[in-house]
Amino acid sequence: MAFDELQRNLNQLQKNIESLQGEVSFGELFPPGFMARYTNFTSFDDLLAKSGFKVETREDFANIPDAAWDAFIASSTYFANWEEMLQKAFEEYAQRKLAI
Repeated sequence: MAFDELQRNLNQLQKNIESLQGEVSFGELFPPGFMARYTNFTSFDDLLAKSGFKVETREDFANIPDAAWDAFIASSTYFANWEEMLQKAFEEYAQRKLAI
C-alpha cells in the first residue's frame, strides 16, 4: 500500500471515529437489518409500539421500569436484557461507522 493511500485511509478512519461522538438515534442504532436478525420486530418503533409501554418521548422511555423492560426484551428478542441488546447494537453501529 502506498503511503498516500495509507494516509487517506487513516484520515477517513479519524473522520469515522469522530462521527461516533454525539447522540445516536434509535433508528441509527437499531436499523431494520439488526431488528430482523435479533428480534421479532421490523423496526425499533415497532418494538416500542408492541411493548405495552406508552413511549412518545425520551422521558417516557427513560421512565420504563428497568425490570419490566428487561423482561420484555428477554421475551421478544435474542437478548437476555436491554444492556446486552444495547451493547450488540452499539458494536454493530461502530463497525458500520468505522468501516473505511
